Amino acid sequence: MTQHAQTTQRSQATQRSQAKEERRVALLSAAAGLFAENGFARVSLEDLGAAAGVSGPAVYRHFPGKQAVLGELLLSVSRELQDGGLKVVAEAGNALAALEGLVAFHVDFALRNPDVIRVQDRDFGSLSEADQAEVRALQRGYVETWVDVLKEVHPGSDPAELRVRAHAAFGLINSTPHSVRQHGRKIAVKSARPVLERMALAALTVGTPAG
Repeated sequence: MTQHAQTTQRSQATQRSQAKEERRVALLSAAAGLFAENGFARVSLEDLGAAAGVSGPAVYRHFPGKQAVLGELLLSVSRELQDGGLKVVAEAGNALAALEGLVAFHVDFALRNPDVIRVQDRDFGSLSEADQAEVRALQRGYVETWVDVLKEVHPGSDPAELRVRAHAAFGLINSTPHSVRQHGRKIAVKSARPVLERMALAALTVGTPAG
């Protein structure tokens, strides 16, 4: 085989790989919307394929079944949160800057992924046991990233209290985009972002109670 033929073959293989990854991403995006709107149990593989522009059986080229689609959807965002949180902290100059960065990062995530957040809340129990365990482990790691930063912001505080603070901030940030959307109003990202960031930071930085 000539060098030109080898180069052409590699280029074609790369294009096929890119096209496959694009279809996979399209399936996950379609799954997020369909699962959020209808619930995992009421969505078929045919529904997923149609929403992503492929046939139902073609979904099996990317995932072994519908449960695997749900698993990859929730695992991928859990990995995104954990990896992104660690990166924010690593690049921050001090604890307060790290906390501000984490809040901005999570607000951006919530505004971009309201459907995924709803799926996580409602359909987590439909994951396989193995995927449930892995998602929980990833999410615990993400929470602890926040807690480690909060320990520096509030030295001497009980870590259990700091976990409550972190979860409360997640609840505020995660629920707002979905609740606004649910009431039929298109959320304005530019206006929502600073409000969410200020409110979350206020809750996370307010002084701990005496005694």
